[in-house]
Amino acid sequence: MSDTIIFLRKYVPVLASSLLVAFLLAGCEREAEEVEQVEEETYIGTIVAVGDSLTAGYGLDEGDAYPAQLQQKLLEDGRKYEVINAGVSGETTSGTLSRLNWILTQQPDIVILETGANDGLRGLELSVPRENISKILQKLEDQGVVTVLTGMNMVWNLGPQYTSEFNAIYPALAKDYDVVFMPFFLQGVAAVAELNEEDGIHPNAKGYAVVVENLYPYVIEAIQVLEKRRQETQPGEPEQAEVVSPE
Repeated sequence: MSDTIIFLRKYVPVLASSLLVAFLLAGCEREAEEVEQVEEETYIGTIVAVGDSLTAGYGLDEGDAYPAQLQQKLLEDGRKYEVINAGVSGETTSGTLSRLNWILTQQPDIVILETGANDGLRGLELSVPRENISKILQKLEDQGVVTVLTGMNMVWNLGPQYTSEFNAIYPALAKDYDVVFMPFFLQGVAAVAELNEEDGIHPNAKGYAVVVENLYPYVIEAIQVLEKRRQETQPGEPEQAEVVSPE
């Protein structure tokens, strides 16, 4: 018998067994990774962060923008809510209103609405952001979405009258629609050099960490509203039939 045949008879079964074991182990590891991934992606609710570049995280990696930081904080606190970044840089309230139907396809339980800064910077008639935000809030209300409206303070170089009237839009609409209201989205961040990018307008990662700390209580309030609604809409326990004792 040749040495080749002896070698094949001796070692091929061993190699085949080794390959089979390796294949099975790889399959088990892959299955475990898939199970772990499914577990990580199991949420009890969806929060959609809607807004302009301040929401999108202009100039930053997505993981540094506030929606990603907010989701991380929620998960650390044991609140399994997915936070979707639906920010679009440069967007006005008209743009937000025009894509609201798409936003609703994400099936949000909660929407954090940050919009209007670009309207103000462009000096648009105040009726434009007022009416657009009103329509957005109305549609979200009609769809049963819990909304967190974040206020915006406009720069003073547009004139005191325009600035004061612009700033007043947000608390007035929040009262009209009875939504959760954060008075100023950039509280503690605006005009603080070390918390903003070089343009002095957009927060950096540290700035967004401050935004999340300030925003968090309002998000928790929205979650409490949502959970209360869910409890109220759950079907109650069926009433038990009265037991009549025989006389």
